[in-house]
Amino acid sequence: MPDSSRFGRLAWLWLTLLVFLLDQGTKHMVLQLLEYGQRVVVIDGYFEWTHLYNRGAAFSFLAGESGWQRWVFASIALTVSVVLVVWLKRLKSDETWLAIALALVLGGALGNLYDRVVLGHVVDFILVHWQNQYYFPAFNAADSAISIGAVMLALDMFKSKKSEEPARD
Repeated sequence: MPDSSRFGRLAWLWLTLLVFLLDQGTKHMVLQLLEYGQRVVVIDGYFEWTHLYNRGAAFSFLAGESGWQRWVFASIALTVSVVLVVWLKRLKSDETWLAIALALVLGGALGNLYDRVVLGHVVDFILVHWQNQYYFPAFNAADSAISIGAVMLALDMFKSKKSEEPARD
């Protein structure tokens, strides 16, 4: 039997693969079923499926630039992905929460990286808003996984800090 400590928590890469496949599968469905810019109301006034492209980063940051941002964001995503894999490998067997968080972020990063490199833009399809007035920027399954993983990482930081505090008399 292989030494599991040698591989850290790399077994959680199955979750990364699942996130990647879910993200790419949903994006493929959107590309096949919806015209660009089309909206399908799911919950009137609050939630729609749509078909949009994001050539920038989060919230379309730098989307209007000439195209250089595609490769900058792809390079950042690739670098972050390598760091996350190394981090996963170095985790201890009792750091499951952290492994899940990293696997989610990694899966989302790879999903959006694939779009950026292959398509030249990220496909977004989830549109949430409040009574057709206040819109949250469109996002996708990869963004959702990244957000959930990031929240889990933040919670882990607070949990870790609390457990490191010395007991007071």
